[in-house]
Order: sequence, then C-alpha cells, then structure tokens
Amino acid sequence: MNFDLDCAFIEEEFRDAPIARRVVERLPPHLSVEYIADGREVAKPNLLQADPFAAGKRRLILMRRRSPFLMACPAGGAEFACCGYLVMVLASNCPMDCSYCFLQQYVANNPGFQVYSNYADAFDELQTLSHRAPGRHLRVGTGELADSLAFDSLTDLSLELVDFFARQRNLVLELKTKTDEIENLLRIDPKGQVMVSWTLSPPAVFSSSEHRAATPAQRIEAARRVAEAGYGVAFHLDPVIAYGGAERDYLDLLDDLFAAVAPSRIRFISIGGLRMSPELKAAARRRFPDDPMLVGEEVLSTDGRYRTFTALRTRLFRVLSERIRKHAPGLPAYLCMESAAMSERIFGARPPAPANLGELLASRR
Repeated sequence: MNFDLDCAFIEEEFRDAPIARRVVERLPPHLSVEYIADGREVAKPNLLQADPFAAGKRRLILMRRRSPFLMACPAGGAEFACCGYLVMVLASNCPMDCSYCFLQQYVANNPGFQVYSNYADAFDELQTLSHRAPGRHLRVGTGELADSLAFDSLTDLSLELVDFFARQRNLVLELKTKTDEIENLLRIDPKGQVMVSWTLSPPAVFSSSEHRAATPAQRIEAARRVAEAGYGVAFHLDPVIAYGGAERDYLDLLDDLFAAVAPSRIRFISIGGLRMSPELKAAARRRFPDDPMLVGEEVLSTDGRYRTFTALRTRLFRVLSERIRKHAPGLPAYLCMESAAMSERIFGARPPAPANLGELLASRR
C-alpha cells in the first residue's frame, strides 16, 4: 500500500464478500477492523480532528453504494466544451492528498474513504447503458471521485473491471491514476477496450503539491509498460499551474513523455488550468499554507472559480498544444473545463459537440 490507514470498517452484509476477504487478508495485522450496520455513519467528518478531511482518508469503509453508479462527469457544465465523459463511482475520496484537489470541497461532508462493495451492480447499469445506445462508443471512467488504481492492491477491482470491459464492444473503460499500481493490469488482456490515463505534472508541482503520488517519471514508466501490454494510454495535463519556470517545465515534461511512450500508443491528451471555487481555495490554503503553487496570479471568473489570469493561461495552453502537435500531429487533444471560445483560440477551431468528442476519444486510433 502507498498510503496510511488508521482503521477499517465493513458493513455487515459484506462480511463474507470476496472483496472484504481480500481486503482483510491484505491489511496490516495491527489495523483494527470493525463490522458495522451502516457505513454512512463513519463516513461523516470527525470534527474533533484537526484536519477532518485528511482523517477521512485514513478511514477505509467497505459499504453499499445507495445511489446509481453511473453519473455525468462533475466537471461538466453548459458553460464548458465537454468531452462526453461518463463517470462510474466505485469509491469516494483518495489516499493521496494533492493540495489542489477538488475533493477537499466536493466530499468535505462525507470524507471517509469509501469503497463500494456492491460494485457488481455497476455492471448491470453498464449493460443497460450499452443496450440503450448500441450504435455509440462510450468512454466510462472510474477516476473522478477516487484514484482508479490507488487501492487496487487491496481490492483487485481492476481485474474484474478489465474482464468486463474486454467483453464489450461499445463501452471503453478509462482508469485514471497518479500511481504506478499496474501489476494487476499486466495480468489480463484488455482486448483494446481499456485505457489507462495518468495526470502528469512537472517535478516542481509534484514535489510541492502531490503528496503520496508516484513521481512523474514513475507514472511515465508505468504508462510505457501498460502500453506495451496492449492498453491504450492517455494523459491529463491538469491542472496546469502558472509559476516561475512553468512553461519550460511543462515542455520538458512533454518531451520526456514522448521520448518514453510512442505517440501511436497514446489515445489523447487533455489540458486544463488550475481552477478553484472560493470554498476550495480557502480549504486548500488552510490545509497547505506553505504550498507556493496555491498563490499564483488568479482572478475570479464568470463561472465562480478562481483561474489563472487569462493571458497567461492562454499562453501556457498554446505552447503546450504546439509541443503536442510537434511530437504527434493528429493526436486528439482538448481543453477540460474551458469555454468553446478558449478551445477555438488554442486549437484554431471550435470543439466538437460532447457526444462527437466522446465518440472520438472512446475509439481506437
């Protein structure tokens, strides 16, 4: 495990479930495991802790998800040019602790590290979705409310996910991560239906802001290995943070990436700037007061989020997109949580409709 736990809770109905047995066998022997009726009670913030959100990350809860597993991407919205991404929620919160992470606000009232033990119900939802849209290719990801692989050494969930999606024809799975936890993936053939994506940041951002994540070099090496094993790979330069030397560092990062991973193996690259609601900004600065990445030139935008000054953000997006095109002409690239006007400014054309972009990103190159 690449993270710390203080305790673990398992809902009684899952006491003998295979996932619970695997987790209990793999937890450190000194860690207490308590069986409870309702995991929602222990998922609440412990306000006696100095940092209830961080304390929630150290409290593992195997429990039932009582809401649908499939949802629209929470980053979407009418004001943005969206990518047609569907989210499958198999867990909530993340054992890593990035200073800019939106979960500090999004799950602040429910910060326990939840893993949903009735995940097989998600497969039923996926089958229904597939039957309702037989002519479309849909990209489904598990990495929005929790890293897709950070707890895989405990649960082995990736083995069942890859096996399911390998048997699909119009559903593609995206596993999004900041780890190098890929050993399970190397054991199973995805048959072209699974991609693994990495959020990438330069070493300066990693050192300052991405606590308990794999290093950028480790992520790139993991991507090289899974690409050679038959998986599609993709990358998210998100959030791009403007700091002294950022332009040079991000360009060096892209050069390192393309030196290690052949462009023909990469499905797409997304780019997104640092953006924070006032509530997230306050929480991040309270929890990480010494992180210099949180004190850049920002303005409150019309969408209610603080963003890097437009001219600076535009320049960073442009030089990154130009370097991507230099290495890989024709590689799909898009902006996340930016307007269609910004996308047109960077790429020279308005972005496709969400359904069409989603189809493009879900298809094999």
